[in-house]
Amino acid sequence: MLWIYNIGIGLYQILLRFASIFNAKAKLFVEGRKNIFEQIKQKVDANDRPIWFHFASLGEFEQGKPVLEKLKSISPTQKIVVTFFSPSGYEIKKNYALADVFYLPLDTASHAEKFLALVNPKQAIFTKYEFWFHYFRVLHQKEIPLYLISGIFRPKQAFFRRYGKFYRNMLKFVTHFFVQNTESVALLKSIGITNVTLSGDTRFDSVYKNAQEVKKLPLIEAFCGNSNVLIAGSTWPKDESLLVDWSAKHPDWKLVIAPHEIGATHLQEIENLFPNAVKFSDLDKFTQNLAQYPQVLIINNIGMLSSLYQYGKIAYIGGGFGVGIHNILEAAAFGLPVIFGPKYEKFQEAKDLIDLKCAKSISSAQELALAFDKFTTAENIAFDIKNYVNTKKGATEVIIKHLCN
Repeated sequence: MLWIYNIGIGLYQILLRFASIFNAKAKLFVEGRKNIFEQIKQKVDANDRPIWFHFASLGEFEQGKPVLEKLKSISPTQKIVVTFFSPSGYEIKKNYALADVFYLPLDTASHAEKFLALVNPKQAIFTKYEFWFHYFRVLHQKEIPLYLISGIFRPKQAFFRRYGKFYRNMLKFVTHFFVQNTESVALLKSIGITNVTLSGDTRFDSVYKNAQEVKKLPLIEAFCGNSNVLIAGSTWPKDESLLVDWSAKHPDWKLVIAPHEIGATHLQEIENLFPNAVKFSDLDKFTQNLAQYPQVLIINNIGMLSSLYQYGKIAYIGGGFGVGIHNILEAAAFGLPVIFGPKYEKFQEAKDLIDLKCAKSISSAQELALAFDKFTTAENIAFDIKNYVNTKKGATEVIIKHLCN
C-alpha cells in the first residue's frame, strides 16, 4: 500500500506543476515550496527545539490558534514553527508574529527526513486532520511526541474500512488524540486506539475570544446604520445566486457579502448579480447619509469576516453546495442564527445547532426564504446560540494540561 501512496504523492506533484501554468492558487502552492529547505535553514535553529504546529489551511489555523497562543503565553521564549499545506492559509498568515511560518514540503520520505532534521521539534501538533505517513513515521522514529487536537472521525473514513490497514497503522504513530465528540472516541477504540481524550473543539475557544475582543469597523457600522443585516460569509457562486432573490424581496434589510474567493473574476460575477452594490474598498467615498448607501456591500478583502458578524442579525454561511460549509461558529459566537447549504454532515456544530433550532440547512431560494422568516420571528434565539458556544468552550485548557505535564 505504501508504494501506491508514494505514487499518489508523485502524481499530485506533477498535476500541481501543470495546473500552476494557468491556476493562480496552484502557482502559489508550487512557487511557495521552491527553496523551502533553504528558507527553513535560514530561519530555524534546530537547537531551539521549537514546537511544530501544522495546519491544512486558514480554518484549521484558527482552530489550533488558542493552543498555540496559550503555549506561547506560558513560555514566551519558546520557539514555534507553523506549516501550512494550502496557500489560503500560508499567504494570509505568513507574517504571523508568534511563529516562523512555512509551506509544508510534500510528504515524501526524503522531505520528511530533511524537514525534521532542520526543525528538530520538541513536539508536533496537527489540527483536526492531515495525516501524512512519512512525517508521522519519522516523528515516531525520532521519538518526538505527535498530537492531534480537535480531531474528528467518521465511520466512512478509510481508517475504519476493511482495506484501511495502512491508514490505521498511520494512526499508531500519534502519541495522543484530543477529539471533538464521543463518536470519535468510540471509532478509535473500535480499531484498538485508546490514547484518546474527549476534549471538545478548540474553535469554540477561538470564536468566543473573538466575540469578546472584537474589533470595531466604523465604515461597516456606518453602512449598516439602524438596518437589520444579513451577513453572508465565505460564499460561492451558488450561494450568491440564492441571495439575489432574497435581497430583492427584502429591500429593508442590508446584505453584506464576504466571498470565499476575492479574485477579480469572482468579484465581477458578484457585481453582475448585484449591480447596485458597493465594494468595501469604495465605501469611504460615501457620506454618512444612510439614504445614500446601497443595499448590498461586497467585502473585497481577506481577514475581516470574523468581525463582521457583530453587525448582523442573521448569517448565511457558504460552501454548503460544494465540499462542505465554512465556519459557522464565528457567527454563532455573536448569537446569530445560521443558514447554510445541504453539505454539512461532517460538522458536528451544524448538527447541534439544527437540533437546537438555531440553524437551518437549505437547498433552494424557497427554502432560504422560509428559514429567513423563521429566524426573524424566533424568540430568545440569540441567547440560546451564545449559550451553546459558551457551554462548549474549554478544550484548550484540557489539551494544555496534558501537553504541559
